[in-house]
Amino acid sequence: MTRTVYVNGDYTPEDQAMVSVFDRGFLMADGVYEVVSVLGGKLIDFEGHMVRLKRSLSELAIANPLSDDDYLAAHRELLARNDITDGLVYLQVTRGNPGDRDFAYPPADTVPTVVMFTQSKPGLADAPAAKTGWKVVSVDDLRWGRRDIKTVQLLYPSMAKMEAKARGADDAWMVEDGRVTEGTSNNAYIVKGNTIVTRELSHDILHGITRAAVLRFAREAQMKVEERAFTIEEAQGADEAFVTSASAFVMPVVSIDGAAVGSGTVGPVAVRLREIYLEESLKTGV
Repeated sequence: MTRTVYVNGDYTPEDQAMVSVFDRGFLMADGVYEVVSVLGGKLIDFEGHMVRLKRSLSELAIANPLSDDDYLAAHRELLARNDITDGLVYLQVTRGNPGDRDFAYPPADTVPTVVMFTQSKPGLADAPAAKTGWKVVSVDDLRWGRRDIKTVQLLYPSMAKMEAKARGADDAWMVEDGRVTEGTSNNAYIVKGNTIVTRELSHDILHGITRAAVLRFAREAQMKVEERAFTIEEAQGADEAFVTSASAFVMPVVSIDGAAVGSGTVGPVAVRLREIYLEESLKTGV
């Protein structure tokens, strides 16, 4: 079945969708994006994604072209048209088409480009990897300095992901100045004793929507949380490790650079946090 996608207010078959060759998202990676998970037909953490979208647009001085209600209506329309029960909705906003290529920003009245599409992923919450865990490897973090802005500049994370696959792993943890920043598309955590450790918020990492929810749920469950940087060596010596993201939710990590984490199997903290996150998110999904 051909998907229906959203391009600048129009719903159109994916093979007929068009964006200008002069769009700055294509020429300059001048745009931002969000990915919202769908479980049981419900949009998960939608409000949080909208808050972050507006922040990312503001940081790049891109005008927000739609209201939250407009974004929500478009998400729901795409779910209906594509018969999505479990999956993802991808949203991208770029600075638009200035009519030619130039490093300088175009006039402020240039209309942003808005694209949305769905990805069907039946059984998204029941991913087999959640029961076996991921293997990760470390790579140098060579990205630009404003990782808190969710831009479409994803080439280096893609390269890191491919390096991980070439090394027989599922993902890569990026390391800067001897400390882990984050995974290729996720926030990174370790568990030592009764304490969950994850890097503090700054320009160095993406301010994950799932991260915020999971840490809130952890504290509500009387788990201790410490927000600070940690090394690969500390992670290898931890009792557990895991990552969070909108599509992986809470995903255990069982091996780092070939060294088993804890027992080398999925740990109880990650399992419990995944259960809590999915249960609570389904209650509040829209």
